Amino acid sequence: MGSFRRVIWIVLDSVGIGELPDAADYGDVGRTTLGHIAESRPLTVPNLVRLGLANIAPLAHLPPASSPIGAYGKGATHSPGKDTTTGHWEMAGVWLEQAFPTYPHGFPRDLIAEFEKQIGRGTLGNKPASGTEIIKELGEEHVRTGKPIVYTSGDSVFQIAAHEDVIPIAELYRMCEIARKLLDGPNRVGRVIARPFAGTPGHFARTTRRHDYAVDPPKPMLLDVLAERGVPVFGIGKIHDIYNGRGVEKYVTTTGNADGVAKLASALHDQKSGLIFCNLVDFDMLYGHRKDVEGFAESLEEFDRLLTPFLALMRDSDLLMITADHGCDPDPRWPTTDHSREYVPVLAYSPGGGASVNLGVRQTLADMGQTVAENFGGKILHGKSFLQEIADSNAVSGR
Repeated sequence: MGSFRRVIWIVLDSVGIGELPDAADYGDVGRTTLGHIAESRPLTVPNLVRLGLANIAPLAHLPPASSPIGAYGKGATHSPGKDTTTGHWEMAGVWLEQAFPTYPHGFPRDLIAEFEKQIGRGTLGNKPASGTEIIKELGEEHVRTGKPIVYTSGDSVFQIAAHEDVIPIAELYRMCEIARKLLDGPNRVGRVIARPFAGTPGHFARTTRRHDYAVDPPKPMLLDVLAERGVPVFGIGKIHDIYNGRGVEKYVTTTGNADGVAKLASALHDQKSGLIFCNLVDFDMLYGHRKDVEGFAESLEEFDRLLTPFLALMRDSDLLMITADHGCDPDPRWPTTDHSREYVPVLAYSPGGGASVNLGVRQTLADMGQTVAENFGGKILHGKSFLQEIADSNAVSGR
C-alpha cells in the first residue's frame, strides 16, 4: 500500500467549473455550471469552501478560503466529448481518439427497424428529448400500444423508457441488452439506458430501477490495475455500470444523492482499505438537464450539509477526492439541455494533512486515476500523479 490505506473518490455528476479552451467546438462558450449557480444567489457550502472549492476559480458570493484544509485544482478533459462515459473512462486512464457518436436527428431508420424486429414490437419517439418531457408526451400512447419509447440526448446514449406495468423490468432490460449488441461499429454509443417509469397519465414519474449498459472499456484501465494488485474496489451509484463491472468487487446502486452519501458512510464502516468510488447523479439528472438552477443550488447545499458528519468519520489514513466528470450548466441563457465542455473541480483532503496545496490546472482527468494507482503501487497509461505533492505537504504538517 502507498501513502493512504483507503481512498474515497466522489464524482459530483455534471458539476463543472468553467469552459475548457476548446469549448467553442462544442457550442459551449461562456458556460460554467458552478459559476452560474453561484451567480444566481449566495450559496451556503462551507465545507466545500473549506476544502478549497472557491480557491479553484472565482465564484460569486464565495470568498476563497485563506487556508484551505484540502488540496485544490481543476482538471481538463483530454478526450473529445462531454459525457459520463468519456469523463469516467479518462479518470481511469483511458483517452479516446474520437468522441462517442451522438444523434441530434434520431437514430438511423435501419437500426431502429432491426431493433424493432428483434424485440418483436414497434417503437415510439426516436429523437433527442428530456426524459421527463418525453414520457409526458408519449407515455399515454406507450401505455395504449405497448411500444417502448426510444430517445437520445446531446450525449451518446440510446435510452428506452417503458411503464413498469406495461413492459416488466426484466423485459425492458432484455430490450436494452439487444440494443447494446446492435449499437456497435459506427453506432457504438457510450451507453444504453433503461428508463422505467410508473404512474398514470399526467402523473408519470421515473422509478429508481434505471440500469446503464456501457461499452466495455479498453484494457488496461485503473480498475483492472487495482484488481491485479488485489486492491478492493467498492462502487456506489452507477460506477459499476460505467465500467461494465470490471474491477468492481462489490457495488450498490442509489436512489439519490442523500442515499449515496449514506452508503458512502456505511462503506467507511465496512471497507477498511482500497478504493470506495461513488457517483452522485442528482446534479445532472434532476437539475442540470432540466435547467433547474435553484434545484441545482439546493442540491449542492444538501451535499455540503451531508459532508459534515461524513468528514468526521474519516481517518488520518484516508484520502478523499471530490471531482466531476463534465459540466451541465443549467443557466437559461443557454437554451440547450446538453452537458457542457468544462473543467472539473479537483479537491483532495486527508484528516492527516495535505492542506492548502494548489494542484493547479491538470491537463487530463487521468491525473486523479494516476494518483490512485500510485497510492496502491500501480500505474496507468495516462496521467501525472499528484500523490507526492500531497505527501510532501503531509510531511510538513507532521502526518
